Amino acid sequence: MFSADFLLVLYTVEKFGPMKHTLTIAALLLCMACGHDGKNMALLDAAAFETEIDGAKTGLYTLRGGDIAMQVTNYGGRVVSLWTPDRNGDYADIEIGYESIDRYLNNSGERFLGAAVGPFANRIAGGRFTLDGKTYSLPQNNNGQTLHGGELGIDRIVWQVESVSDCGITMRCTLPDGQDGFPGNRDIEMSYRLTPDNEFVVTYTATTDAPTVMNLSHHSFFNLHGEGCGTILDHRLTIAASNITPIDERLIPTGEIMPVEGTPFDFRTPHAIGDAVNDADEQLRCGAGYDHNWIIDREDDKSVMKVADLYDPASGRGIEIWSDQIAMQFYCGNFFDGSYCGKYGRPIEYRSAVVFETQRYPDSPNRPEFPDCTLRPDETYTHVCKYKFYTK
Repeated sequence: MFSADFLLVLYTVEKFGPMKHTLTIAALLLCMACGHDGKNMALLDAAAFETEIDGAKTGLYTLRGGDIAMQVTNYGGRVVSLWTPDRNGDYADIEIGYESIDRYLNNSGERFLGAAVGPFANRIAGGRFTLDGKTYSLPQNNNGQTLHGGELGIDRIVWQVESVSDCGITMRCTLPDGQDGFPGNRDIEMSYRLTPDNEFVVTYTATTDAPTVMNLSHHSFFNLHGEGCGTILDHRLTIAASNITPIDERLIPTGEIMPVEGTPFDFRTPHAIGDAVNDADEQLRCGAGYDHNWIIDREDDKSVMKVADLYDPASGRGIEIWSDQIAMQFYCGNFFDGSYCGKYGRPIEYRSAVVFETQRYPDSPNRPEFPDCTLRPDETYTHVCKYKFYTK
């Protein structure tokens, strides 16, 4: 449960509307020590996320469950802040993000912070694919490839809020036929829910009126020390995967399946991310570090199973990642360079965050040897991902 100190701060911030902005800033200043500030959490000012984009209103929603508080904006379905305790009960915001809607709209840094990504997460080679004999051309928004759906995707739209409660929010969007080059009028529903067991559960469903490709995912950047509080190279990682899909210099899968045994990609037993990330390895060179798709060792294609575990020995914080998907992209912040700051004014440095994107294989629309990612009008796409937070 939340500490008495946190509840007092939260009550004060929410109760006294005209003073809210000032009180929030004052509370944020208490958090500059990366969570070593007692048991208080400082929530962001909802007014800083209120605007209108093409006639649609954006907002900020605060969810609570177990020992966790999370703030979400319906612009891109983004998780903006995520407060969890360490082993001593001291809180830190472990989500990389910005403090206002303006910074998401006028962003010179990482585009996908905390966002929902799709309609096809990850990369499609050359910005084109063929489905049922017809070739579709897509925006090439990442070095000649299509990344996370193209120029607009689902991260640059305002989602319609269907329902909201203390512990959950459900949002919906409709993607018209031809948006970013993808076929079909597609209806997507996404829910975020916090549970009493300190779980953050993401659920997607999607339908279409014409054959299309579908691969939705979530793009939270985590640092278990707290946002802007050093690298993640000491975090200990486990991934339940015996193989990866190796990539070329474009970060596109080659079509091969590569065993991880005897390579820097073997996380079947836990070890620090930094142990081998700088090894002289061709795949690490192509990805500038870890930015690869792990093929999950699954007993079936449908169950929600534990696919990864991340643990910070310094704070005692950990995350279990559970999913019903066949694969997961692990990225360790190779392209952060400290040139811009997060929501607390601290630079987002090289390898200072990790992402776990549960998914289908990258470039599946161009790889008939990969599992099919086609969604047809008589089908419903579903995807469940769960982040379970713990301390020890």
